[in-house]
Amino acid sequence: MGLFRTFLGKVKQGLSRTRSGFIGGLRNILQGRNLSPELLEQIEMRLIQADVGVKTAVELRRDIQAAWERGEIETGDHALDYLKQQLAAYWPDEDRRLHLAQSGPTVVLVVGINGSGKTTSIAKIAKALRDEGRSVMLAACDTFRAAAVEQLEIWGQRLGVTVVKGDKPGGDPGAVAYKAAEMAIARDIDVLLVDTAGRLHTQKHLMEQLAKIRRVLERKIEGAPHETILVLDATTGQNAVNQAGIFSEATQLSGVFLAKLDGTARGGIVVAIHEQLNVPVKFIGVGERPEDVEPFDPSAFVEAMFAQD
Repeated sequence: MGLFRTFLGKVKQGLSRTRSGFIGGLRNILQGRNLSPELLEQIEMRLIQADVGVKTAVELRRDIQAAWERGEIETGDHALDYLKQQLAAYWPDEDRRLHLAQSGPTVVLVVGINGSGKTTSIAKIAKALRDEGRSVMLAACDTFRAAAVEQLEIWGQRLGVTVVKGDKPGGDPGAVAYKAAEMAIARDIDVLLVDTAGRLHTQKHLMEQLAKIRRVLERKIEGAPHETILVLDATTGQNAVNQAGIFSEATQLSGVFLAKLDGTARGGIVVAIHEQLNVPVKFIGVGERPEDVEPFDPSAFVEAMFAQD
């Protein structure tokens, strides 16, 4: 399905800190200068500071150096253009759509640590689906945090969608998933979005809980969950990459929602996540409003990063 439409202007606005911090810093050291070994080292350092990851930063610097030694580029301005081309070509062709079931409710399991922006990201996906005319239901399976359930209910009221929750705080999240799946079937709901807990200090319990929720959904709805989306807070930098590794062990991920991208000057984290997970970034959060979500388009993303204000 073609979820959302890409607006370069909105992505550009959301990446203003990355553009002024990371790209602006590169322009300051590169413009008007001839390339040198020292300048190449500074490029590598800036890439690492932008959270693209050490391995990728070294590879990109070597690519620029090789092009310089071949005589293809000579100046810092050339190097900046070359870096833009390399980043745009970095992501492989991969499916970044949100897939819908051919029949019955589509189940989207949403995972991520507490505080990552998970609940708000769920609301953003729900609004986009509602705007496309699809019926949506939310399942509050983070039963151990009353605040998480309350926040999801607030979003449900704002968006006009039903929120299924447990009978009491601290109840069985699997029971909530079961109840939500039954209701989604009975009401002929198009998409069921399932919120989950994220307490990494109890990693074993997290894995068991996610596995149980998945089993319940699989038994109730054929092919469920059809998507498992990991929400990561872009402002946490390399911590987000570490979280991605833990969740990829706990459950089979189909995509990443990179939240709070507008709040960081280190937009290179998108590169590091791809390097770590080999799972497509499907959505990016570029603001606090429910409509501030965009599909991740590598070409538009790089264009927005390097755009001149």
